[in-house]
Amino acid sequence: MSRIHLVERFPSLTTDEILAHLVPPPQFQTAEFANYLPDSEFPSQEQARAAASAFFNHSTGGMFRRGPEKKSGLYLDGGFGVGKTHLLAAAWHVARGRKYFGTFIEYTALVGALGFAEAVAALRGSSFIAIDEFELDDPGDTMMMTRLLGELMETGTRIMATSNTPPNALGEGRFAAADFLREIHALADRFDTLRIDGVDYRHRENEGRAVVSESTELDSLPESLVIADDDFTDLIDHLGNLHPSKFVPLIAGVQAIAWRNVQPFDDQNDALRFVALVDRLYDADVPIRATGTPVDEVFPEDMLAGGFRKKYLRSQSRLVALTHRATRA
Repeated sequence: MSRIHLVERFPSLTTDEILAHLVPPPQFQTAEFANYLPDSEFPSQEQARAAASAFFNHSTGGMFRRGPEKKSGLYLDGGFGVGKTHLLAAAWHVARGRKYFGTFIEYTALVGALGFAEAVAALRGSSFIAIDEFELDDPGDTMMMTRLLGELMETGTRIMATSNTPPNALGEGRFAAADFLREIHALADRFDTLRIDGVDYRHRENEGRAVVSESTELDSLPESLVIADDDFTDLIDHLGNLHPSKFVPLIAGVQAIAWRNVQPFDDQNDALRFVALVDRLYDADVPIRATGTPVDEVFPEDMLAGGFRKKYLRSQSRLVALTHRATRA
């Protein structure tokens, strides 16, 4: 059947299944240090590639050449499209032993699903953990992740993280390295931080606005695709009954999204669960067609001005990209 409804899916996951999802998204399955293409106008990009490679070479207890003792953490700090995730995935691909790759939200979801002690037990003994888009906008999550990383580093796990700072987003051009070190002060001396300058190599198809579809366009999507067709309000209600760790299996096999009657959010918890779903759709490269309110306008001004501003800006950017992808496809 080509039409399914996410609201009818109630996925369940074991600990092993949750951990199995902690790998780079499909678009970074072939990421290597060698195929990272730094912009010659921004020397910090080549410096970042060298630092990420050197960090990994020294992180494996003599697997490569010996040299000065390196810190057990590296934080790559920069804006959209400068290759941070590529370098993170490249390090993951060459790492040996048990290793994990996920976004900050995925690791906090893991702790939420398993509990702190069980999450530590599940991750303890791993050689390398990659954290994409480390977020500083929720003090509770930041403190929890700092404690988690501290316990793992104590047992020899190496950590590489990236920032989620959007440069020049609505007038914000500030990078986050100082904030990162301040917020993880208990671990700050274990991390080297490196700023990566540059412009988005994709030149952001998302600089425009989200594409709004008509109902007839949703009805005429190719029957050869597996399409998740849902009323938007019903879907948001359904997400409230699922732990975010289940969002990956929720969209498993889906090739296109059809959302009907999109409405702006009036509840921040609903909005944040939606952000987590959009991240999973973006990782899976699933195009979106939607009717009603443009999907990049679902976050009201009071939310965009609040503490989760960066999350919403990132989600807007990804929603625009996915709706444009749908029209091209």
